[in-house]
Amino acid sequence: MSTNLLETFEAWTKALDDGYDVDVVYLDYRKAFDTVPHARLLHKLTAFGIDSHLLAWINSFLLSRHMRVCIRKSYSGWVVVISGVPQGSVIGPLLFLLYVNDLPDSIKNSIRMFADDTKIWAVINSHQDVTSLQSDLDELSNWSDKWLLCFNTDKCKVMHLGHRDPSSYYLQEGPARKLLQTVNEERDLGVYVTSDLKPSLHCGRAAAKATSVLGLIRRHFKYIDKDSFLILYKTYIGPHLE
Repeated sequence: MSTNLLETFEAWTKALDDGYDVDVVYLDYRKAFDTVPHARLLHKLTAFGIDSHLLAWINSFLLSRHMRVCIRKSYSGWVVVISGVPQGSVIGPLLFLLYVNDLPDSIKNSIRMFADDTKIWAVINSHQDVTSLQSDLDELSNWSDKWLLCFNTDKCKVMHLGHRDPSSYYLQEGPARKLLQTVNEERDLGVYVTSDLKPSLHCGRAAAKATSVLGLIRRHFKYIDKDSFLILYKTYIGPHLE
């Protein structure tokens, strides 16, 4: 995750230092882990060269799953789970990564992926660069239609860095072509990013969260010695600041 962020910020700041603009599109899948089609996933695993015994084990792990809901000892009926990889398992996230592994193959511009978080960007020097990024978004829509892993266009965002003439971008949603929302801030892998790339927003929110936790500790302890406070600080306050 840290490598993803460091490489991304390095590329963006270099482009801005060189006098270019950057258009970033944050992509969001619609119920990503729950909508992976089993048959298509097994097809991809076969293409990766996974042998028949392991493939049969994964097939048994995924298929014939049933689920129901329990609320206060009242149960719903059983429903067959026809798609998705089990969350909370060790192999579930790995199967999802293998399923989306070929997503960047048809992309000309820069792309970074971490689990179901994906962002794509282009350094903007001319209108051709805008057209190139839109073409990549069209390719992503085609990939989405082919592999039945839909993007949630309501949560897909565009951020313009250093822009004097912002452009509009679209994603296909069924028969409609939807305009993506433009934002000046977005949470990227836990870090708040703004269109001016200044860290003040993230630092302010981290400090506010740490202060809130500190206040919670003060309200719940009438007296606390130095050693106990140090343990609480390292456990509950320090991580927000670090």
